[in-house]
Amino acid sequence: MLAVDREITRRLNSEVPLVGQVAHYIVAAGGKRLRPALLLLCSSALGYAGAHRHSMAAVVEFIHTATLLHDDVVDESTLRRGNATANERFGNPASVLVGDFLYSRAFQMMVEPGNMRILQILADATNIIAEGEVLQLMNMHNADLDEAGYLQVIRSKTAKLFEASARVGAILANASPLMEDACAEYGQALGTAFQVIDDVLDYDGDAAVLGKTLGDDLREGKATLPLIAAMQRCNSAQRELMRNAITHGSTELLNEVISVVRCTGSLSVARQAAAQEAQRAMQAANQLPEGRYRQCLLSLASDLLERTS
Repeated sequence: MLAVDREITRRLNSEVPLVGQVAHYIVAAGGKRLRPALLLLCSSALGYAGAHRHSMAAVVEFIHTATLLHDDVVDESTLRRGNATANERFGNPASVLVGDFLYSRAFQMMVEPGNMRILQILADATNIIAEGEVLQLMNMHNADLDEAGYLQVIRSKTAKLFEASARVGAILANASPLMEDACAEYGQALGTAFQVIDDVLDYDGDAAVLGKTLGDDLREGKATLPLIAAMQRCNSAQRELMRNAITHGSTELLNEVISVVRCTGSLSVARQAAAQEAQRAMQAANQLPEGRYRQCLLSLASDLLERTS
């Protein structure tokens, strides 16, 4: 991971000062680096130790960071990881354009291994992520969104890059189709579980630990799994309250919404859905060769359910 961070820093160089300034600002803000770590773990589990794993891990982090820059502009977010968002610090135009720079830099880099499959996987993933973003935008303030529609959004918007990161790790290792598919399934399941837990924490987390304001999803009119589950389990008066909050993005009703979510047991429902995805990830990881890298993948899926930030 230190080698990946060095690669990230090196590849952020630009002759345009503002590009480097904004890019370094958001990359240096930290983050879990889960997607690069996933690529490294899968490639290492399958016996690959070449240098391309570091550059491809940097590529997936650049793609992820570009989506964050654009997300924060679309969502009008002001806080991420406890710091001012790039759009709050540098303005919307700079954030959007530097996001474009990160996408294009990622595409410059992803051709370097000379492997068309890697290019295809990452190009397709980037396109699907963009479709997921648009799908989420279309569903903003949609109180009728069901669980299937919600899963379609998060599997495109979030889980797809987890899946692609794991699959690229396997491709670098020249793994068999069986091993490649096992890595991809692990990534998709892990990414889905990660997003579900993220959505749970928006109603059951600690703002200081999360580094963002609680209730952001409600403010943006996002019907996430805790809300969808609550709408299915509450009485008619509570359901009308929930519909009103989602439709108008009303954080003034946040405390009432949280109360309904909790009293209907919907946080537990969402956590159980995440647990099922984590279990699916572990079943996929168990197909990989035994060793410390497989054990780390198993621990990552298990520990994900306990995350608080």
